[in-house]
Amino acid sequence: MFGFLKKMLGGPSVDLGEVISQGAVIIDVRTPGEYKSGHVKGSVNIPLDKVSANIDKIKKYNKPIITCCASGMRSGSAASILRKNGLEEVYNGGSWGRVNNLKR
Repeated sequence: MFGFLKKMLGGPSVDLGEVISQGAVIIDVRTPGEYKSGHVKGSVNIPLDKVSANIDKIKKYNKPIITCCASGMRSGSAASILRKNGLEEVYNGGSWGRVNNLKR
């Protein structure tokens, strides 16, 4: 069970707070309406269904990427899409509230 959760939240144990403090880009993959109702300050809203179309834009950030959503399911899918398209430093942060609490 813990292995599944660890994989769902980003694989090997990583201090996401540290990754954020070092300049990671936080991509919130919820719908624009969900994003508007609350989000991590400074995050970028790219809904899950638009992630594939924005791969080149995301690669140009040239920084670690942390994905987030409402629960961690869509952000996990987004992280998988990004990894399959050649991005290596991609972490599923889970819910946006969790990621927001990790900001220092």
